[in-house]
Amino acid sequence: MIGGRPPAAVPHPAGAPARELTCRALITGMAIGAVLTPTNIYSGLKIGWSFNLSITALLIAFAFWRPVARLLRLPPWELHESNINQTAASAAASIISGGLVAPIPAYLLLTGDTLALAPLTAWVFSVSFLGVWVAWFLRAPMVGNPHLRYPVGIATAETLRDMFEHGREALLRFWAMLASLVGAAVFKLGSVYWWTLPRLVPSARLEQLTFGLDPSLMMLGFGTLIGPRAGWSLLAGAVLAWGLVAPWLLAGGHVEAGGSAAGSAFQPLVGWLIWPGVSLMVAASITSIACRPARRAALGRRPRLHFGWSVRGFVAAATLAVVLQVTLFGIGWFAAVLAIPVAFALAAVAARVVGETGIPPIGAVGKVSQLSFAAIAPGQAVTNLMTANVAGGAAGQCADLLNDFKAGALVGATPWKQAAAQCGGILIGSVVGSAVFLALIPEPSTQLLTAEWPAPAVAVWKAVAEALSLGFDSVPPAARYAALAGAVAGCLLALAENRLGRWAAWLPSGATLGLAFVIPASTSMTLFVGALAAHALQRRAPRWSTRFLIACAAGLIAGESLLGVFISIAGLT
Repeated sequence: MIGGRPPAAVPHPAGAPARELTCRALITGMAIGAVLTPTNIYSGLKIGWSFNLSITALLIAFAFWRPVARLLRLPPWELHESNINQTAASAAASIISGGLVAPIPAYLLLTGDTLALAPLTAWVFSVSFLGVWVAWFLRAPMVGNPHLRYPVGIATAETLRDMFEHGREALLRFWAMLASLVGAAVFKLGSVYWWTLPRLVPSARLEQLTFGLDPSLMMLGFGTLIGPRAGWSLLAGAVLAWGLVAPWLLAGGHVEAGGSAAGSAFQPLVGWLIWPGVSLMVAASITSIACRPARRAALGRRPRLHFGWSVRGFVAAATLAVVLQVTLFGIGWFAAVLAIPVAFALAAVAARVVGETGIPPIGAVGKVSQLSFAAIAPGQAVTNLMTANVAGGAAGQCADLLNDFKAGALVGATPWKQAAAQCGGILIGSVVGSAVFLALIPEPSTQLLTAEWPAPAVAVWKAVAEALSLGFDSVPPAARYAALAGAVAGCLLALAENRLGRWAAWLPSGATLGLAFVIPASTSMTLFVGALAAHALQRRAPRWSTRFLIACAAGLIAGESLLGVFISIAGLT
């Protein structure tokens, strides 16, 4: 485990009731979320990436409320209020997982239809609302699993601790994080404007297969947090997928590189590799969950007390999603209802992968849903898109809230209050995100998939929906066998992990191996380098690692991602 034990919970002083789900905490989080939501809408349509903004929300609220509370003689801004603030803000900013930068634009392009603000907002909210309740029921087996680190949640908790703990040690950790943040931001700024950094690719052939090291301090920071097992699993998966399978695909004519001979052939190759990779992730994750039922102790008292309203919330969210599928998109009742258990299963997959690596495979699990519904409703591209929207969107919000639950568990927060904050965040995020999307893209047919708005995620979802409208026949025969092999391997790895106990650390993680199939090998390699460096530091300097490693990693992630958002929004590239 990186840096020794994870941060311990921060109890509230005895005799003083903790302020947590206060009006100012919730309103602050929703307001910050409303400001940050457009950044992810813009960057998602430009480059296909979004950014976790939990740490940004923490810093903004802390910088505002500490002096304001003293000036107006209000109660001081507390740690648990800050956690509620970041939960609401990150939920709002991650609203793009509801479909605003992928399946919804693809639907508009395929059909030529339009969606007004009210129905679009209702749809995005319903998908995200379902994800909140899925996360609530997955909280015990996921957050309580010692094998799942949830790197973003750990980084958020570390930032919370450094902001609120007193004493020289806390100040030193805060400055270490701040120094890493500034250093990563300056490095990113320099790489954009002052120097050109190569991806450290030794040959054109390896570049075509996506091998290399990305000059990204953010990815190194993530690698620091994921741990050695996830790191070497990513490397092994990259070697298997991109070093062995991909050359065979190109040599055998199963995949045509097209115009990619002098550069990366990622796009044509990933269209084939996604099938075994996602099958491996799905099989390993679901088998692992089935083998590791939630312990009663992990549920705690809160879920038992609130079991009734949590079930009612899930039923309400599922009903809303089903009704809107039928009324807005004309999807049949059977397919609409079936989207709910598919969403639950794939959200569990995404949650496990995020817990191990910090990287949400939302696009990948969405493709599994599209393939599933291609068998149920062949030739129906809209059903393909929007049922997969339910699965992918619920998975995205689920992963976001589980990171918040992880952070909350480390600082002693109340889970149901975090879930309430998540609901407030998705409410404001749905309204603002939908309005911003409609303002930016009033004419999808002429604006999207252009030089100004490349929308890479939209292109992928649209292409898969069109291809799968023919059903399973559209998947290459060799890819079908590879998918079956991936599923079998995932089941076997998960079963072995369950039986071997502590020796399971020597086995590759099936979910992480599968993830390496659907991301460039350079990303896996950079994450591995970060994990290897962290492991070496832990062995050579265990005391320093315990004190500073997680704080520095959090700074690297925050610095590069914050500046990346600013550059994307300002159009300075």
